[in-house]
Amino acid sequence: MERSNGRQPGERPDGRSGAQRPGVGRPPTIRGVAERAGVSKSLVSLVLQGSPRVSDAKRQAVLEAIEELGYRPNAAARSLVARRTHTVGVLLNDMRNPWFVEVLDGLNSLLHAHGLRMLMADGRLDRRAGQDFARTFQELRVDGIVVVGTLPDTAGLAEVAERLPTVIAGNHEPRLPRADIVANDDERGARLATEHLIGLGHRRIAHIAGQGLVGELRRRGFEAAMRAHGLAASAVVEPGDATEEGGYRAAVRLLNPARGAERPTAVFAFNDISCIGALSAAEELGLAVPADLSLVGYDNTYLSRIRHLWLNSVNNASHEVGRRAARCLLDRMERPEAPSGHQLVAPELEVRGSTAPPRPAQEEPPRPA
Repeated sequence: MERSNGRQPGERPDGRSGAQRPGVGRPPTIRGVAERAGVSKSLVSLVLQGSPRVSDAKRQAVLEAIEELGYRPNAAARSLVARRTHTVGVLLNDMRNPWFVEVLDGLNSLLHAHGLRMLMADGRLDRRAGQDFARTFQELRVDGIVVVGTLPDTAGLAEVAERLPTVIAGNHEPRLPRADIVANDDERGARLATEHLIGLGHRRIAHIAGQGLVGELRRRGFEAAMRAHGLAASAVVEPGDATEEGGYRAAVRLLNPARGAERPTAVFAFNDISCIGALSAAEELGLAVPADLSLVGYDNTYLSRIRHLWLNSVNNASHEVGRRAARCLLDRMERPEAPSGHQLVAPELEVRGSTAPPRPAQEEPPRPA
């Protein structure tokens, strides 16, 4: 027959109730913390929320109990109580584009400092899967949404922006009553690139264009610079799709030997990726860069800084665009009814090694056989 020790079942030798120890049985709960600290569950919740309405002695008792038990607050439960998840949905046009990396870095640097985490979705996969991630983010109860880059279908975004703080980064549309826009001054950046080529002495300059409003603004800047210098007649715009393959195919059309004296001596590409495609086409056609052909890209991604590429590129301040977008989102969370804003970040041209003055007419390179 077992001898009684005088304690109730589950009672510890020190008289405290038998809340679970870390790693033993079920994970510790807020009830266990309250029992260990000798306080109510509601007081434990106040401590977890950082409320000043708790005495120092009781706060210390709760913190010690949390440490002893290894208690970790349930994020989902806290979200239900606070009606916030401390998450931000980030919808990208295409995660394969390296331009997004620096935008996300700027975005995350400020969001993380304010206790917010990012949930990301790829708009390209969204279209392929036939899903609507904007509404999915809404169902996940995110605290806000940031749309990065150009999305071909923004029909559902207006509805979401009516219910959630929304910011559009790196694009100029759609214009919504309660959605802020932070973008690069794309038209000005295109003018910088074009005027750089004109300043080197180029007259036959082509532009490999992109799509959407960003593509239109960059094309507009290119054409405006050419007109301003009396070169509208020699300005050539070749459609592209912002990919390396699209840049390659566009450059093959532009640099075809059959064009003869009409072949451009310089190309301004919509972005760095399409510029690399143009570089590949030039090399295949026997044209040296920059001796025979000058190239300028856009976005100033890490690709342009690779030593054997060393492309001139328009720096569109992607990190700053991301940081400002985060600031706008934080402000909109505080004032959801505030009117929408539109910020433009000034670009700069980074000159490296892919441009040079054109050859004199008598030194035109021989056409490849």
